[in-house]
Parts: sequence; structure tokens; C-alpha cells
Amino acid sequence: MIKIMHRLINQTGKYKARIRASYITAFLKGIMMKVPLMLSFMVINYFMQGNMDKNKCIIIGVLIVLSVILQALFEHLSNVLQSAAGYMVFADMRMKLGDHLRKLPMGYFTEGNMGKISSVLSTDMVFIEENCMSVLAELITFMISQGLMIVMMFVMDWRVGLLSLVVTGLFILVGNLMLTTTMDHSEKKQEYSEHLTDAVLDFVEGIGIIKSYNLLGAKSKSLTDNFANSCEESIAFEKDYTPWSMGMNLVYGIGTSAVLALAVYLFGNNLISNIYLIGILLFLFDMFVSIKAYYSQMARLTVTSACLDRIEDVFEEMEMEDNGKLVLPDAKSFDENSDMPEIEYSDVSFGYSDKEVLHNVSFKVGKGEMFALVGPSGGGKSTIASLLARFWDVKSGSIKVRGMNIKEVSMGSLMDNISMVFQRVYLFRDTIYNNIAMGRPQATREEVYEAAKRARCYDFIMQLPNGFDTVIGEGGASLSGGEQQRISIARCILKDAPIVILDEATASVDADNERAIQEAISELCKDKTLLVIAHRLKTIKDADKILVISDGRIVEQGTHEMLLNQNGIYHNLVKLQSA
Repeated sequence: MIKIMHRLINQTGKYKARIRASYITAFLKGIMMKVPLMLSFMVINYFMQGNMDKNKCIIIGVLIVLSVILQALFEHLSNVLQSAAGYMVFADMRMKLGDHLRKLPMGYFTEGNMGKISSVLSTDMVFIEENCMSVLAELITFMISQGLMIVMMFVMDWRVGLLSLVVTGLFILVGNLMLTTTMDHSEKKQEYSEHLTDAVLDFVEGIGIIKSYNLLGAKSKSLTDNFANSCEESIAFEKDYTPWSMGMNLVYGIGTSAVLALAVYLFGNNLISNIYLIGILLFLFDMFVSIKAYYSQMARLTVTSACLDRIEDVFEEMEMEDNGKLVLPDAKSFDENSDMPEIEYSDVSFGYSDKEVLHNVSFKVGKGEMFALVGPSGGGKSTIASLLARFWDVKSGSIKVRGMNIKEVSMGSLMDNISMVFQRVYLFRDTIYNNIAMGRPQATREEVYEAAKRARCYDFIMQLPNGFDTVIGEGGASLSGGEQQRISIARCILKDAPIVILDEATASVDADNERAIQEAISELCKDKTLLVIAHRLKTIKDADKILVISDGRIVEQGTHEMLLNQNGIYHNLVKLQSA
């Protein structure tokens, strides 16, 4: 258990000194808790000896009041030092986790890890900061109190002290066996919690499909099964834990009775005085309270170990690297005046896990040019674009922007130079103003309004109940697809990045919205370098170069007219769309 406490302390980082200071206050609190009992014994002793007087009574009364005040003071200091530090620690840890997740490849988020991330944030970290960080100093208090009680029993009589020590040993034996049981179950409980979170997220995100295909029975069964598994594990935990808990209570009852019986026996045989008998009775019923409370709190800490394991698992995920070194925030930035190609792919190969999906892709995009990627579905178009934004890192080859390998540039600098517009728009549950302003947080309100006008969304925004201060649903649920798309384009216009990755935004909207979105895209793309993933081929007729991607390779390239004359894949795609 000391190991778990040590792991918790190691997580406190710069707040470690506060936690250690709380141990001192907890130590003093533990002493102050027992001072009234000790002083009470002195009072009884004075009365029994007949030498109690007014001055002693006043002094002892003052000392008891002072000890109670100091106990409250030290407890307050422990809470201030320890509990506040716990919230600070996990506030920093959440920020650190956010920065870590930002540097992970997108593949991590598509491999069924969303349940783990959600569970770590909403369950594991919350459990530790609310239930564990606040009890570290209490555990010290319990140990000090138990030690003082045993010392007092030795003062009364060595035989009573020895029996108290034996009973304490039995508590430790039963308590450690109980903790072993809870430790075994804690890992399973947290694992089931992760699966349950994942199942709930999957159910909620797919509720539209589930209803439309009448899959409520099947999907509800899957969710219900996860609830049932979690419930069964909790019941199994209680079944295994309860006997040990009862064992602790049994040791408490038998141990207290045994100490009482021994004290009475010694008194009956004139081996201890009546004063010491009264002293033993005074301390007896507080004798094993501390160690019992200690193991009750430690049972909660076993869950902490499983929580820490899962938190550390997420932090141990490999970040995208630069020649074996982590990408640093103070790395190079792009040279805006470079004469090198704006974008250059050199023999780029990439694979998800062991399956290679891109094979030696090479091309160059000049500043201000429009490059289009077309081809059969699953050919690798979106992967090529995603690699430019470092959603993943290439397996071999290199991608350069203005002559600089993007691995040598900080993630922040890279994304400052790239705007992305995809078919699937995501808007946050926030005001429309904040959703647009995140493109450039330091922008003025007038600049946000101007971006909205250029994106052809200003008019419909002003017709909403609260205009730009209207709060939209998560994912933009309260807006139409075309309206969401125009807001996302306004965000990109405000960002004003020199490179735009465009997954044709009009592919799944109605004709009325298509015109407005095309006008918004025209505003976005002025004087920009474009990398366009094309679905409607008529929109890329004027592209400077078109790359036809099939099976992870560039199989054709050229202008619209050149590719039509080749009578290849592009010619067939145009013919099919025209038909």
C-alpha cells in the first residue's frame, strides 16, 4: 500500500512539497486527537490519588480546549495543503493530457480508444482527485493514532500492550488480505467501466442509424450487456470484499473484548491498580478505531492503482516523433518568403498498422496553385491530405512545405499555415461567434463579422434568436448541413492560412446551399495554395494539375484536358459522372 501512496505522490509534480507539508500537519493532528484522552486519564489519576486542585483543573481544562482547537487547525491546514493540491495536480494533468493527445496520430482515435479517453477523464481522474488525494494525510493520522494507542497500553501494563500489538497484527493480516481482493477486482471494475463508456458513446453517436434501421433491440442488448457485466462485477466485488470486511469487524470485537478481559483479570489478581484499569477502559474503545479506518480508506486506494495504470497507459502512447525526438513547441517555423515549392511530397509511403496504403507518392505544388486529387473510393486521396496536416506521420519519404520537412516544424506552426474544410463538419456546443472566432481567437468582433459575410453566413446568423450569440447544439445539430458548412468556412477565412485542404464541401448539400457554399469557398481560396479532394469532377476543371490516385499510387496526372485525352481512369470517371 505504501507503493500506491508513493505512486500518488509522484503524480503531484511541483505540488509535492504541499503534500509533504500536509503530512506534518496530519502528524500533529494525530497527536492532538489523543491529547484529550491522555489529559482525561491524568484527571482521573489526580482524583484517585486525592491531590486534584483548582489550578490543576484549570490547566488541564485549558490544555484540552487548546488541543481541540489545534486539532481543528491542523485538520484545516491538511485540507488546504492536500485537497487543494489534488485539484491543482489534476487540472495540470488534464492540460498535459490534452497536449499529449494533440501529438498522437489520428489512428489512435480510430482504434476504439475513445471509451478509454472518456473514462480516464470522467472517471479515473475524478475518482483520484475527489476520493484519494484528500485521504493521504488522513492515513498518516490513522497510523500515528494507532501507534500512540499501543504506546499508552504499554504504559498501563506491558502484557496489555503486548496483546494490543498482537491484535493490531491480526488487523494488518486481515486488512492486507482484504486489500489483495479489492486490488484484483479494481482492475476489472475499471476495465468494465471503460467498455461501458465506449458502448454508451457508440450507442448515442449512432442513434440515428439505430432508429432508422430498427436496430434498437440489437444495439440496446449490446448496451444492456455492458451494463449487466459492470453490475455483475460490482456484485462479485462486494461478495468477495464483504467476508473480509466482516473479518475486520470480528477482529475489532474479539480484540477489544480480549484486551478488556485481560485488564479485568490482571486487576482481579492485583497485577494492575484500579487507576490503570480505568485508564485501559478509557483508551480501550478508541484502541482499534484508527487501524480499522486506515484499512477502510486503503480499500479505496486500491481502485486508485487501477486508475493510475489506465492514466499512465494513455500517457505512454507514442507521440509523433522527429528523428527519434519529440516535436518541440519552439521548433522552426516556415519561411514565408521561401522560393521553394509550397508543398512537396517525395517518395511518400504510409500504412495503417502493417498494411501499406500509399506507395512512393511524389508531387510538387507551387505557391497559389490548385492541385486536385481524384480517383476511386479508398484509393488514398484523404490519406495524402491527412499526412500534410500530420494526422499521421509518413513511414518513409518526406513531406515539405516551403522546403522544410514538416517533421522539423512545430505542430503549432504547421497548423497555423493550413486550413481544412471537410464534408463532415463539426461545430462545438458554443455560440456561433466562438465557433467562428476559434479560427483566430485574437480577432476583433468586426473581423469575425466580415469573415461571416465572406462565407455567406452572416444573413442567416442575424436571423437567429440571438444572432452571433446563439448557442448551437453539439456538432452543430441545430443548424442545417449547408449552414454548418458555411460557418466552418467562415472559421477558415478568419484563420487566413496560406494552404487550404478542401474535401469538396458541396458534395452532400442541396442546390440552394451549393451556390452559397461555392461562393464562400471562392472567398476562402483567393491567393491560397489548394489541395482539393474532388468528388464532383466539374469543380476541378480549372485546376493547375490533377492527380489520379488508385490503390495508393499516382496513376495519372495532368490538366483536365490532358487527362481527358489519355482515355484512362480520369476519362472514365468524367464519362460516368456525365452519364
